Amino acid sequence: MPSPYHPPVKRSLAIAGHKTSISLEPVFWDMLREAAAGESVAVAALVARIDAERIKSPTPPGLASAIRVWLVVNR
Repeated sequence: MPSPYHPPVKRSLAIAGHKTSISLEPVFWDMLREAAAGESVAVAALVARIDAERIKSPTPPGLASAIRVWLVVNR
Protein backbone atom coordinates (compact mmCIF):
# COMPACT_ATOMS: atom_id res chain seq x y z
CA MET A 1 0.00 0.00 0.00
CA PRO A 2 1.43 3.40 -0.93
CA SER A 3 2.06 5.88 1.85
CA PRO A 4 -0.89 8.20 2.58
CA TYR A 5 1.60 11.01 3.22
CA HIS A 6 1.93 12.80 -0.07
CA PRO A 7 2.09 16.50 -0.87
CA PRO A 8 -1.04 18.14 -2.25
CA VAL A 9 -1.85 17.73 -5.93
CA LYS A 10 -3.33 20.71 -7.79
CA ARG A 11 -6.23 20.12 -10.14
CA SER A 12 -8.37 22.54 -12.13
CA LEU A 13 -12.16 22.46 -12.07
CA ALA A 14 -14.92 24.65 -13.45
CA ILE A 15 -17.28 25.72 -10.66
CA ALA A 16 -20.32 27.87 -11.34
CA GLY A 17 -18.93 28.79 -14.73
CA HIS A 18 -15.44 29.81 -13.63
CA LYS A 19 -12.22 27.83 -13.50
CA THR A 20 -10.43 27.35 -10.23
CA SER A 21 -7.52 25.28 -9.01
CA ILE A 22 -7.69 23.23 -5.84
CA SER A 23 -4.78 21.56 -4.06
CA LEU A 24 -5.63 18.45 -2.07
CA GLU A 25 -3.66 15.45 -0.92
CA PRO A 26 -4.28 12.36 -3.10
CA VAL A 27 -6.23 10.62 -0.33
CA PHE A 28 -8.73 13.51 -0.35
CA TRP A 29 -8.99 13.46 -4.16
CA ASP A 30 -9.79 9.75 -3.90
CA MET A 31 -12.41 10.38 -1.20
CA LEU A 32 -13.93 13.21 -3.25
CA ARG A 33 -14.21 11.02 -6.36
CA GLU A 34 -15.83 8.25 -4.29
CA ALA A 35 -18.29 10.69 -2.72
CA ALA A 36 -19.24 12.13 -6.11
CA ALA A 37 -19.69 8.65 -7.59
CA GLY A 38 -21.80 7.66 -4.58
CA GLU A 39 -24.11 10.60 -5.27
CA SER A 40 -24.01 10.04 -9.05
CA VAL A 41 -22.68 13.53 -9.72
CA ALA A 42 -19.52 14.89 -11.27
CA VAL A 43 -16.68 15.91 -8.95
CA ALA A 44 -17.11 19.52 -10.11
CA ALA A 45 -20.80 19.45 -9.18
CA LEU A 46 -20.04 18.15 -5.70
CA VAL A 47 -17.31 20.76 -5.23
CA ALA A 48 -19.73 23.47 -6.36
CA ARG A 49 -22.21 22.32 -3.71
CA ILE A 50 -19.52 22.29 -1.02
CA ASP A 51 -18.44 25.76 -2.16
CA ALA A 52 -22.00 27.09 -1.88
CA GLU A 53 -22.32 25.66 1.65
CA ARG A 54 -18.90 27.07 2.61
CA ILE A 55 -19.79 30.60 1.50
CA LYS A 56 -22.82 30.61 3.82
CA SER A 57 -20.57 30.08 6.85
CA PRO A 58 -20.06 33.10 9.16
CA THR A 59 -16.30 32.58 8.78
CA PRO A 60 -15.83 30.74 5.47
CA PRO A 61 -12.67 28.64 5.23
CA GLY A 62 -10.73 28.23 2.02
CA LEU A 63 -12.26 25.87 -0.51
CA ALA A 64 -9.68 23.10 -0.04
CA SER A 65 -10.20 23.20 3.73
CA ALA A 66 -13.97 23.13 3.26
CA ILE A 67 -13.67 20.06 1.02
CA ARG A 68 -11.53 18.25 3.59
CA VAL A 69 -13.98 19.06 6.40
CA TRP A 70 -16.98 18.06 4.27
CA LEU A 71 -15.36 14.73 3.43
CA VAL A 72 -14.67 13.98 7.10
CA VAL A 73 -18.11 15.06 8.32
CA ASN A 74 -19.97 13.24 5.53
CA ARG A 75 -17.95 10.05 5.51
